Amino acid sequence: MNTNNKGTPSPATHKVGNKKNRPYKQYEGSRNTSTRSTSEKSTVPAPEKLAEKPKTTSTKRPHPQKQRGNYPHMKSKKHLHPAAGGKVQKRRPYHGKKKFVDKRPIPKIEGETVRVITLGGVEEVGRNMFAVEYKDSIWVFDAGFQFVSEADAPGVDYTLPNISYLEEHKDKIKGLIITHGHLDHIGGIPFLIERMGNPTIYTRNLTAIMIKKRMHEFPNAPKLDIHIVEPNDTMMIGDLEFYFFAVTHSIPDCIATSIRTPHGNIVVTGDIKLEHEDGVPVPGEVEHWSQVTTEDNIMLLSDSTNCENPGWSIPEPRIHENVDEIIRNAQGRIMIATFASQFRRMIAFMKSAESQGKKIILEGRSIKTNLEIAKLAGKYTPADGVIIQAGDIDKYPSDKILILCTGGQGEQFAALPRMARGDHKYVKLNNRDTVILSSSVIPGNEISVRNLMDMLYRNDVRLISYKTSDVHSTGHGNQEELKWIINTVHPTFMVPAYGYHSMLKTHKRLALETGMDDEHVIVPDNGSIIEITDRNTATLLPMKAPSSPIMVDGFSISDMQHTVIADRQLLSSDGIFVTVVSINVSKKAMQKSPDIISRGFVYLRESQDLLSQARGIIKRVTEEEIKKSTGNRIDVETLKKQIHKHLERFLLRKTNKQPIIIPVILVV
Repeated sequence: MNTNNKGTPSPATHKVGNKKNRPYKQYEGSRNTSTRSTSEKSTVPAPEKLAEKPKTTSTKRPHPQKQRGNYPHMKSKKHLHPAAGGKVQKRRPYHGKKKFVDKRPIPKIEGETVRVITLGGVEEVGRNMFAVEYKDSIWVFDAGFQFVSEADAPGVDYTLPNISYLEEHKDKIKGLIITHGHLDHIGGIPFLIERMGNPTIYTRNLTAIMIKKRMHEFPNAPKLDIHIVEPNDTMMIGDLEFYFFAVTHSIPDCIATSIRTPHGNIVVTGDIKLEHEDGVPVPGEVEHWSQVTTEDNIMLLSDSTNCENPGWSIPEPRIHENVDEIIRNAQGRIMIATFASQFRRMIAFMKSAESQGKKIILEGRSIKTNLEIAKLAGKYTPADGVIIQAGDIDKYPSDKILILCTGGQGEQFAALPRMARGDHKYVKLNNRDTVILSSSVIPGNEISVRNLMDMLYRNDVRLISYKTSDVHSTGHGNQEELKWIINTVHPTFMVPAYGYHSMLKTHKRLALETGMDDEHVIVPDNGSIIEITDRNTATLLPMKAPSSPIMVDGFSISDMQHTVIADRQLLSSDGIFVTVVSINVSKKAMQKSPDIISRGFVYLRESQDLLSQARGIIKRVTEEEIKKSTGNRIDVETLKKQIHKHLERFLLRKTNKQPIIIPVILVV
């Protein structure tokens, strides 16, 4: 039996292999559990009990998306539809079933407990951040952001992880470890670093340069303290020892970390894949993991992004060889669209073009920025005269030109779509050109990429994509690679990370296929807190750290304002309807017919009858309220509510739309 520092049995003792006591599922205890015996009956109900709701016979509220138009699925709709005299119910975005959240205070960490807190990146791809806490030290891993679609969050630039827990304990933060230089791991640093107390950043040289380059865009941000680490470095940071080792991704200088805790090592991979030949990791890859595989590893936090893809990923060198051959044999100009984040690939393409005597044109700010970073990091410096400006393209033979550009996802104003539309100032496509789309289609971009391909084919170019040739490979490991990592690390507990919940669950299945027990694979949510109390025990607390996203909206940085986002979504779908009513209180009459201003709702020139009826409703409601008034006082708020209620019902009945209605009352 385990005991705590006061000699009494620990409240959360679960031995490996004990099926009745699932190690990470159960948590008993209040804020202070140090003196409670396991034989005592807990007075705190289990999370499952707290989540239960009493049965009720009240009528269920209908699904918000079923409140428009006809209601054939209901026997009676009188209580809903305005045409039947029912009450209008506002549509609200549907976010699925709400998860139970225990709102009790997070217990204070005690004794030799090690705490892992997933603050972001385990319910989405992006916004990566988690923390490890032990005694008086906290170490933060990554600080990324996530791009959001206009449909989900109109006007929002991107979202950041919620660091409220870190802000409350920023005096304990000993370091920020950055695994690599992609924006979903470094993009949040300018916004969050000061709020965390500006801790020392530990990372490799290329990543450090990328961070500094990004910080130039934020002149008011604090000066960073960056400590460069190299593979196989071992150092004390705060109360624990850290071992850094190299891993493979689509960008150079990636590091994984092994944190040496009293209960065993916590291994953090970051984004990762394996270099292999026909499913056998190359010797260099095996060497990277050689130290970790010999040690006692209690927990593995591993990349889940590609865990749904079977087999092994395409090795990156094969992509370089295939594109090199295309460049060599092309009869005309070559345009290659790739992610600027594919740093390693971008350098390989430029080296290939230079070796074959071609001139390179860079189109896209991010690609030009990454070339500057490559020079600073000593990764690649093109010879003089290799890089030329787009305006000089006609000075060279067409078979001596390679254009490296952005826009492979069909972004409207990126370089390649402008070329395809014929809008580019210098580059006009023709049937001798070869276009390579060296990127996969990001989910949600299928239509824009298809439109891009259509436009390219209208120019009779030769188009090569990842579907027809091996010209793109992922930067994340497929299933067999992830299994190899699990078998190599051989952890007691496994925490799938870096991906959507469905990806994490698939990664869990892979871990079970390697022989791990179900109760030893912990699938977290954003804000989850996992406590390691001994070599055989990991507990998932029912309490969570704050995890609602922080949004960057122009110059504003704040918690996700759901009301603001809902209003923007409504504006984008149904528009706005503003009515202005002028009232002369001394005459107790309206000054003139109400003014109506509408945007994004209906085409006013073709809706005069609708507007006339709306004015009639406004007049009637206003006159009724004026009659109810006493003296020279008009209850403006009541009048606004009445106008809003009657207009809302009328417009929904006539148009099946619910615009944002804003009554403006002018009293003179």
